[in-house]
This record gives sequence, C-alpha cells and structure tokens, in this order.
Amino acid sequence: MEHLTQILLLLGVAVAVVLAFQRLHIPTSLGYFLVGVILGPHTAGPTVNVPEFKALAEFGVVFLLFSIGLNFSLPQLHALRHQVLGLGTGQVVFTTLAVGLVVWLAGLAAPAAFVIGAVFAQSSTTLISSQLTEQGEENTPHGRLGLAMSVFQDVTAVPFLVVIPVLGLAVGADLLAGELGWVIAKALLAFALVFYVGRWLLQPLFHLVTRRRSAEVFTLAVLLVALLAAWTTFSLGLSLAFGAFLAGMMLGETEFRHQVESSIRPFRDVLLGLFFIGIGMLLEPATIPHIWHWALLGALLLLVSKLLIVTAMVKRSGIDTLTAWRSGLLLAVGGEFGFALLAIALDAKAIDVDMGQIALTAVLFSMFAGAFLIRFNQAIAARLSGIRRDAEQGIAHGLSDVPEQQVIIGGYGRVGHTIAVLLKASGVPFVAFDTDQKQVLQGRADGHLVLYGDISDAELLAAAHAERAALVVITLNDHASALRTVAILRGSYPHVPVIARARDLDASSQLMDAGASYAYPETIEASLRLGALALRMLSIPTDDIDMTIQEVRDWDYAPVLETKQDKEKSS
Repeated sequence: MEHLTQILLLLGVAVAVVLAFQRLHIPTSLGYFLVGVILGPHTAGPTVNVPEFKALAEFGVVFLLFSIGLNFSLPQLHALRHQVLGLGTGQVVFTTLAVGLVVWLAGLAAPAAFVIGAVFAQSSTTLISSQLTEQGEENTPHGRLGLAMSVFQDVTAVPFLVVIPVLGLAVGADLLAGELGWVIAKALLAFALVFYVGRWLLQPLFHLVTRRRSAEVFTLAVLLVALLAAWTTFSLGLSLAFGAFLAGMMLGETEFRHQVESSIRPFRDVLLGLFFIGIGMLLEPATIPHIWHWALLGALLLLVSKLLIVTAMVKRSGIDTLTAWRSGLLLAVGGEFGFALLAIALDAKAIDVDMGQIALTAVLFSMFAGAFLIRFNQAIAARLSGIRRDAEQGIAHGLSDVPEQQVIIGGYGRVGHTIAVLLKASGVPFVAFDTDQKQVLQGRADGHLVLYGDISDAELLAAAHAERAALVVITLNDHASALRTVAILRGSYPHVPVIARARDLDASSQLMDAGASYAYPETIEASLRLGALALRMLSIPTDDIDMTIQEVRDWDYAPVLETKQDKEKSS
C-alpha cells in the first residue's frame, strides 16, 4: 500500500486534465502527456514514482497493436500489399535517409544522424488511430491507408532495434549484416508460430469459451491470447507489440472480431493513457528555454519531410491528390516507437544526452502539432491540393469506402433469421449478432453475416459502428437485455431508428418508453394475423380486414385488451 497515495494522485490529476481537454475538444492523448509532465521528476511539485508504472504503460502499446491487428487481417493486408509494403517501406527508408542527410550535413556524426532519421521516420499509430476513430475517419481511404502504413512502421522498427545498438559499438558491416539477418529470421519464425498455432487453436478455443456464455471467461481468453502472443515474440528477442499485432490479425479473420475488440477496449484505453503519461515524464521543461529553437527546427523538419515524402509517394502510386495530401498529414506526426529507438540509442551511446533531449522535444512538438493536423486534415488538404471545399466534399464522398448503411440485427433466433432472410432477398446489407455460438455457426452456414457478440454491450455497438446503421432491429428473447440495448442506442445514437420484438403489450410499452421507434407485441400480433386469416376465409373484404386490424394497432390494441380484461373480471 506504500504507493497508494501516488496512485490516487495520478488518477486525480489524470481525471481533471482529461476532462478539461475533452471539454475543450483537444485530443486526450495530449492531456495524458501533460499529466506526465506535471507529475514527472523534472517539474516542481509532487512526483509519481511507482516501479510497476513503466511495465504497465508498455502494455498500452501491446493492446493497441492487438486491436489494430483485428482490423487488418491477412486477407486485408494481402489486398493492401502493394500500398502497405511498397509505400510503408519507402516512407521509412526515404525519411530516414532524407532527415539523416540533413542533420549530417549540419555537422552531426553519421551514427547519430542515422538515429535521428530513424526516430523521425516513425509515426504515432496510437495518435492516428485514436484521432481517426474519434473523427469517424478510420474507414475512409486516407484513414485506412495512413493507419496501415503507420502499423507497418511499427513493424519496421524491429530492425532498427538491432541496428542502433550495433551503431553504438562501431562494429564492421559484416557483423551488422549478420545481426540484421538474424532478427529477420526471428520475425519470420514468430509470424509462422502465431499464424499456424492461431489457425489450429484460436477458433476451437473461442468456440469452447463462447459455449459458456460468460463475458468474464471470454475476456480472460482474449487477454490470454494477446499476452501469450506478445510473450512469444518477446522470447524471440522481438517486441511485445509485434506478437500482439500478429494475434490480432489471426482473430480478425474470425466471427469473434467485434466482441474481442469490445472486450479489450477498456484495458487498451487505460493502459494507453499510462503510456502517454510515461512519455510526458521524460520531458525536462527546464531545458526547453535553451533548446526550444533546435527542437522547433527538428519538429518542422520531421513534419515537412514526412508530409512531402508520403504525399509524393501516395500520389505517384496512382491515388488521387486529395487522398495523398490527407494521408501525408496523418503520417507527418512523430511516433511513440521513436521514443523507444531514442532510449536504446542513449543506452548504446550512439547519441549524446543533449541531442537526445532535443530529439525527444522535437518529436513531442510534432505530436502536439500533428494532433491538430489530423483533426483538420480535410480542410488543410483541400488548401494544399487546390481543391475547393465543395468539390472536396464530393470527391471524399465518392471515394469513401465506408460501407453502405446497413441494418444491425440483435439476436439470430427464429425472428432474427426471418428478418435476415427478408433483408437478403431485398438486397439490404445487414450484420447480425448473437451470443449463442450455435446460432452464429448456423447463420454463417446460411450465408448471412452473423458474428458472435452481445448486442447489449455498448462497446460492441461502438466497435460495430452503430452510428452508421440505417436501422437496428432487436429480436432478443431476453426482455432485460432488449431494454438495455434500446436505452444504449437511444442515448448514444439517437439518430438511428430502432424497432424491437416484444412478448406482450406490457413489454412493448416498456421498449417504446426506452426509445424504440416501434415494438411489436408478438403474442397479440400473432392473434391478429390468425383473426385476419379467419375473416378472409369468411369472405370479408380484404380492405375491411386491413382497416380493422390497423385500427386495433392505432388504438394500441385497446379493443383487444379491454375485451380480454372484461372477460377475466366476469370470471
């Protein structure tokens, strides 16, 4: 309990600062930076010094890469192989060479110049991902391309982790080539292990887990898979995050993807906050008055070089000018893996302490500026590309690969299955969720997009992008879960219409009060259908039957209920 006071202080300051940043619509990642500066060892006032803090913060990046892997499965990466591999590799190589050449010409030693180039070549997957998600741009052309390239940068950081310590030793080229070949071999081995083991074990494991219908066990299984994959790559001398990314890719191909993402999100967000706080603690504000001009020049070099290099490469690949500029603005920001490379370079004496502080401050400046470049990337790209705003909006709309508005079905029982059949026959795109694995497998066998997940989970609805849904249909047999789902949808996505299945009129009224646009009481509706059939067989005109049925509905089934209640009283 010796660190409880410091933990409470950390949480209190974090809550206050993040709330203020959210109120001002400033990215919360920058708020966590500020918390780190305030509570760091280089500023006046209280200091948080918890030994386990750094280890916990590292897992923020692990879970971030795991969740990103969920959205970049092997088929998707294969489809993007020319863009991701070609553009991703080119961006890292050209930025490292360009920045390294500039600072070498400015008088820096060659090893230190290479380190600065490698550090500046990295972009913040954390910042890009969180900003795009907050802005709803993660599935746009520039969003997917920028995020895919930034993820690939994280992978390319692995060879740098070997090269930089060797630079500090000033060894020969033959040893350097040998070390590089060894790390590439280990990366391929890690990929093979996670890929084949994942293919053989992950689906059977999660099929077994989901049969228990326990959210607790499901979350534990997700944590086990993510951390086991991270441990595997770490044991091979690679990064923890690399293994987590590979595990996410494997699970991204399964029907459990959305539920896995919703389960991991709370851990990811909290640990990412700790990671950014840790970065903020590295900054020495007392040195800024002496180095701010060099740090500012470094930040400008980082932002401008990456913006121009990425834009030119993306445009040359055949992508339109507007998307090229928007992708360049996303990737211009400095990255958290740059801090890891910088720390290794300082330990290996490949760069001196003063230059390290300048580089650190430059990357931090670029991340502050980059957050605003990402937020306003549309307007900035329109000016840089010379496209008028109205034309820009039209092009962005035409090029967006955001899926067409679809229907979300909660529950794939007999009612959900029937609705899915009708939607498919009408050509309406939909996705259904169910917590019964047998129903999920049956739905996929039917050729429908049915995924495992609890529709009453707010995190799942966010992962499934409920804000884009044209309609949500709740067919759950569990009335409490249906009520909870409707309440979440009405509170978080009031623009999305919701219709629901209800057992009886009382359940229908509760669902309507919770915010459902309509809730059909199936027992009464079944009776009305049967009654309508009886009237048709008695040769009552169809128009009269339809009018009578509709009047009963318009009166909220009052005639039916009153008759039933009178009969019950008389008996």
